[in-house]
Amino acid sequence: MTKETYTLQVAGVTRELPIIALNDALCIASFVILGDAEIVKKSAPLLVERLPEIDVIVTAEAKGIPLAHEVANELGFGTYYVARKSVKAYMDSPVIKKVNSITTTDEQILCFDAKDAAAIKGKRVALIDDVISTGESIEALAQLVALAGGEVVAKAAILAEGDAKLREDIIFLEELPLFTK
Repeated sequence: MTKETYTLQVAGVTRELPIIALNDALCIASFVILGDAEIVKKSAPLLVERLPEIDVIVTAEAKGIPLAHEVANELGFGTYYVARKSVKAYMDSPVIKKVNSITTTDEQILCFDAKDAAAIKGKRVALIDDVISTGESIEALAQLVALAGGEVVAKAAILAEGDAKLREDIIFLEELPLFTK
């Protein structure tokens, strides 16, 4: 049996994405940038061209990390900040926000260590992710940045999935459709 796929073209790269069922009614084209150095390397400068003036980059653990890293390199930034999905033993006075995502079944948290939160305070922040779909994750990340005292001036991703393509508050390179069964 042949698995159904979706052909994605972004940043001069073509990928065949498997179509995966999330539930009885909804399917997604599974886009995973972890390990895909070519897409990350080619997408980052295209996103940088579209960003307003920023001071820091923030992403959520884990799939946005390679893209945030490459965007930071493109901008000449020595650091970027990662909102973790669990409180770690090394975290001093963590700043915490709860979140739900289309690709996760349970409620999660996003958190910064107090040191990272202090570094974000008063800064113009670009939120970087691989895909923006329902927007719940990026909005939770924006709220976490606000709790830390930062100002979100850009929300950017390689792909806008489903209705996210209609949003005027995000920067993205290509659309990614949702599929019904």
